Amino acid sequence: MTRRFGSVRARATLGATFVVAVALLAAGTAVLLSLRSSLTGQADGQAERSARTVAAQLALGTPYDRLSSLDDDERVVQVVDANGEQAAATEDLERISGAGVSVPRAREDTGDDLSERPGEEAGAEPGEEAGAEAGEAAGEGHGADGASGELDDDADQDSLEPGEIGDETRFADGSATVDGDTADYRFAAVDVRDPEKGLLTVYAGASLAAERSAVRTALTVLLIGFPLLLAVVAGVTWLVTRRALRPVEGIRREMAAITAAADLTRRVPEPDTHDEVARLARTTNETLAALESSVERQRRFVADASHELRSPIASLRTQLEVGVAHPGLLDVPGAVEDTVRLQRLAADLLLLARLDAGEGPVSGARVDPAALAREEAAGRPDVTVSVEPGEPAPGAVAGEVAGSRGQLGRVLANLLDNAQRHARSAVTVTVRRAGGQVVVEVADDGDGVPEADRERIFERFVRLDEARGRDDGGAGLGLAIARDVAVRHGGTLTVGETPTGGALFELRLPIA
Repeated sequence: MTRRFGSVRARATLGATFVVAVALLAAGTAVLLSLRSSLTGQADGQAERSARTVAAQLALGTPYDRLSSLDDDERVVQVVDANGEQAAATEDLERISGAGVSVPRAREDTGDDLSERPGEEAGAEPGEEAGAEAGEAAGEGHGADGASGELDDDADQDSLEPGEIGDETRFADGSATVDGDTADYRFAAVDVRDPEKGLLTVYAGASLAAERSAVRTALTVLLIGFPLLLAVVAGVTWLVTRRALRPVEGIRREMAAITAAADLTRRVPEPDTHDEVARLARTTNETLAALESSVERQRRFVADASHELRSPIASLRTQLEVGVAHPGLLDVPGAVEDTVRLQRLAADLLLLARLDAGEGPVSGARVDPAALAREEAAGRPDVTVSVEPGEPAPGAVAGEVAGSRGQLGRVLANLLDNAQRHARSAVTVTVRRAGGQVVVEVADDGDGVPEADRERIFERFVRLDEARGRDDGGAGLGLAIARDVAVRHGGTLTVGETPTGGALFELRLPIA
């Protein structure tokens, strides 16, 4: 189970389901709030129309018992006088809360729809209970726009002229009991000044049953639909991610097989798409190709190194064995020469190993290529060194480069050795500055390098003239080492042709 939920497919499915669940929850909440607000607004309009209809009749001085009935049974109406007592109310209204004056005791019918409450005519003293309930109702029901709170509109009430209806409509939630049935209502309160009875407040309520029913229905639909929708989202995401990740599993299996068989010639399958998985497969195959090339080059290197080491060792052993058997025949100069050659070959192999391991130049060290060229040319009578003036001012130093003095010296020595082996009479070294680089050119007057072989000569253990003796031709590592060192120093090493047809090696290094 832990492995299953640890997969990318499981995490993607859970993540998508969670995001959709949050979005659906937010959308559902917004829908419910919007629906409730819309239905409440409709109830406000109905309640206000009923209150103003009754207020208009009262403004004309219509008696309580002659107020026209309201056909809509979903509304209740109550008229409260200036003393906070009920003056008239919808027939069978037993109790009202949240607006107007509570009706704690039964009353007699005195009209069709609206009736005057017995014993509570204008000027009558309210009882203690009625007064307390009137105060409570005034505190609950006189809020504007649905907000409950105390009504503070004495100035507006006092400013009403006889027969005038107040412009302000106050709204509040409440409940009413009509003929034994209690329901929630949205109440609207409108002030009116009756020409005879004085200031009156009309409370009209519109039933909220439709709103409550609609909200409950919508909530039920959401509670049933949301889990089904989430299940569909989870299932679709699971199938889609399974299909999308199927090539990844194929890549994994093939990589496991390559690792088990140690066969770098195999490649992972590349899907026929243009997505990230296809790019991953192509990059993996490129990596495998690079590894295969590296391993093959390492194998050739080991084989060539073994072969190159075997020759001087065998020659040296033969000479020593002859010397032991016949001391007079011992070729001491030849033994020394083979030993030196073996020493140089071992040093070259060790340097290549360090370069392959990523060894770079020493940070912060600076080398003057002109001075280094003069040092390497010393003791070579057929080599001449010329330093061209620097660009900033005539006579200035060509420039210094950052790097290892020993490794750069080895580059120049290898280039000079190669040039001397192929030159007819002279080798020329030129040091100059070109832009932000120092250029060191080593030219000879030999036969040059064929254009087709100008890159191959930088490979390890490559000798173009296979008929040359090993003592004259070397092991074929000098130019390979020179290019590797140049690249490690951020430079380049290329070969071209001199005007006379000889070889021209050009070493470019960035100025420090």
